[in-house]
Amino acid sequence: MNVLTRAAAGLGLAALLASPAVAQNKWDLPTPYPDGNFHTKNIVQFAEDVKAATGGSLQITVHANQSLIKHPDIKNAVRSGTVPAGELLVSRLANESPIFEVDSVPFLASSYDASKKLYAAQKPILEKKLGEQGLMLLFSVAWPPQGIFAKQELDTLADLKGVKFRAYSKSTERVAQLAGMVPVQIEASDIATAFATGRVGAMITSPSTGTDSKVWDFLSHYYDTQAWLPRNMVIVNKAAFDKLSDAEKQAVLEAAKKAEERGWEMSAVETKEKTDLLAKNGIKVTAPSEDMKKGFAEIGATMTAEWEKAAGEDGKAILDAYRN
Repeated sequence: MNVLTRAAAGLGLAALLASPAVAQNKWDLPTPYPDGNFHTKNIVQFAEDVKAATGGSLQITVHANQSLIKHPDIKNAVRSGTVPAGELLVSRLANESPIFEVDSVPFLASSYDASKKLYAAQKPILEKKLGEQGLMLLFSVAWPPQGIFAKQELDTLADLKGVKFRAYSKSTERVAQLAGMVPVQIEASDIATAFATGRVGAMITSPSTGTDSKVWDFLSHYYDTQAWLPRNMVIVNKAAFDKLSDAEKQAVLEAAKKAEERGWEMSAVETKEKTDLLAKNGIKVTAPSEDMKKGFAEIGATMTAEWEKAAGEDGKAILDAYRN
């Protein structure tokens, strides 16, 4: 080894000793919703909090708007370890178990306080169901209450009969069926195209998704039915979580707790801001007629009974905890 080589080696060793190495874990976290959506903003803040708390040893990259993985595939991608974590709509998993759709039973819990109480009742069983698949719940945040968007004025529930209706879950499909509509599965990122091409003529969703989609370009009416508050959840592959150091695990869990609290607050603010924005852009925002309220209440009662029967003992335990 010549003098220059020895000197270079010595400098390299000195540099290594002078700056402590930080082992980096890099996670990809796909979400179905656009960058401007409050759920996505909350998750980006969660990722920043984790990075800060771990000194950069765990870095989470958020991939918004189905850019990395499509919504229907996110859960299985996390389960298989294709990605360590991801966000999805809880009720997307209703075909696996009715437990996943209790937050989307119409008029069972139609306020933020009621939704939080229902989540608390569901959470232990939700965590158990996820755990059986090698998954772990990090946090869950409610959407604003769901309302009806339409191209025309609706005086009665019968006005929706035969209309092609955008569905995004098993529950919304069932609402469409009971109201005499034709359900069509459309992801949030495809709403504008679906309406523009005539694939659908109405939908039930939050004011957030309505404004994200700029519904004023193709719709005219919003009926604030406050039918339910569906939730999203951020899940992690348990094996990936277990590989973290104790300090990193604690950082993730603490950031998740903050994200859940912050997300619910953001959702409540979002409800007013986005409903006002709909009106500002020309959407006629109104309460549903008494006939519509009655019709949707009947649909809600039917779906609650159906859900309770399908969910068995776990479902009974959730409803008992929620109602008591």
